[in-house]
Amino acid sequence: MKNFIYDVPTKILFGEGQVSNVGKEVKKYASRVLLLYGKNSIKKNGLYDEVLKRLTDENIEVIELSGVDPNPRIETVREGADLCRRYKLDLILAVGGGSTIDCAKGIAAQTKYHGDIWQDLCVDKKFHLLTEALPIASILTLAATGSEMNGNSVLSNPNENLKLGFGSYILRPVFSILDPVYTFTVNKYQTAAGVVDIMSHLFEQYFSPDKKGYLQARIMEGLLKTVIHYGPIAYENPTDYEARANIMWASSLSLNGLTSSGKESTDWATHQIEHELSAKYDITHGIGLGILTPYWMEYVLDKENVHRFVDYANNVWGIFGDDDFEVARKVIQKTREFFNSLDVPSTLAEVDIDSSKLEEMAAGATRLGPIGTMKKLEFKDVLEILSSAL
Repeated sequence: MKNFIYDVPTKILFGEGQVSNVGKEVKKYASRVLLLYGKNSIKKNGLYDEVLKRLTDENIEVIELSGVDPNPRIETVREGADLCRRYKLDLILAVGGGSTIDCAKGIAAQTKYHGDIWQDLCVDKKFHLLTEALPIASILTLAATGSEMNGNSVLSNPNENLKLGFGSYILRPVFSILDPVYTFTVNKYQTAAGVVDIMSHLFEQYFSPDKKGYLQARIMEGLLKTVIHYGPIAYENPTDYEARANIMWASSLSLNGLTSSGKESTDWATHQIEHELSAKYDITHGIGLGILTPYWMEYVLDKENVHRFVDYANNVWGIFGDDDFEVARKVIQKTREFFNSLDVPSTLAEVDIDSSKLEEMAAGATRLGPIGTMKKLEFKDVLEILSSAL
């Protein structure tokens, strides 16, 4: 196991009714806040009124920015940063899912940064240039990305047809409120996409060619089994508190550094390929991952890493056999069938994606060089994966 430092400064307030504490928590950091959210869902379910009341009770001045897109735009980041500077705001409170929280991180970074975070951090990956940021906090309404407990952000630039990520320790939320009740209104489509997204985050860390990381693998298998058990329950019965609670907490634990600390390697190739899909076609991230993941699994499977597929088959799905490759192929098919059971498509054609931009997407995914660790994927490899998914 590699040396590591594990430090997660995000305070989690988990459970029904915890939103009542938002005013007191914000007051510890700020007297003027940017309230950031998406469309109108938080107004329909009463969360908006509750948050505004609690902030007002603590005499906190509120400036609002709404309309954050599912794939948050760099233009919204710039607009938010302008508001923060103009009104001398102290904190950004993101109310929504991962896209809103990712947008908040972009705003927090851009507010204190003298250059352009899109070019310097997202495109050029000069993360060391970011030395300060506004504090952010979040109230989570959709379990999927884990952004409520990490310092990662993914932003889109429609003008350049790019969707790129950046990250920094200083962008971790100071606190996040996780009330499963506010996920009851998440529809079946977004619930399925969230389940796939959580599983994909775990796959990207779980699937590596090395044979170390025993403890981390067992933690991830437990998280995978939890999501596989409760995902269909939440999908069919959206107000099942236990299902929503388990999925919500699994989402946070899957990408807060717990499962990767000490591991020799992780992969993330599927995410890089999917970012090209959602940049070019603006599809839901989790749906893109659900389509691509089984094809990626089939392509990278070889004698050097088949052991990881066998572990996944044995310990998560209870699939056994004498032939490792047969077991691996069975568990890949089982994964596809599970996604299909949540009405996640199996092919790109089902979401109206054809072959016209495959080469462009393969080039974009590998623009900085080969991706992945299970198998180093170059342009031709990514193109073959995309082609097989049509």
